[in-house]
Amino acid sequence: MSATPEPIGAEISYDDFRKVDVRVGTIVAAEPYPEARRPAYKLTVDFGPEIGEKRSSAQITARYQLDELVGRQVAAVVNFPRKQIGKFMSEVLVLGFPDENGEVVLISPSLSIPNGGRLY
Repeated sequence: MSATPEPIGAEISYDDFRKVDVRVGTIVAAEPYPEARRPAYKLTVDFGPEIGEKRSSAQITARYQLDELVGRQVAAVVNFPRKQIGKFMSEVLVLGFPDENGEVVLISPSLSIPNGGRLY
């Protein structure tokens, strides 16, 4: 089964784009989340001294093992409201693209950069 691409969204202004605060952080902890309705991990991501560590629930179990996540840099939206996911409070949205089977592939910078750097 291949993932069907979504249509291109409505045109937005640069100011609209800047409202979505996407930052880079390093995963410092990854735990199983067996209580989740769909297979997921609990991640703790360090976004540097200004933002600090934030937690996220991520449905990435098909492509990633827990032991390969710690130390990986990822991109995440840091200015969404916190969201209760079961008994877990998710504070950021870790970003990824769907592979050919619709499974999440995390977005990571190609080179190591300081935590907290903003996408532009």
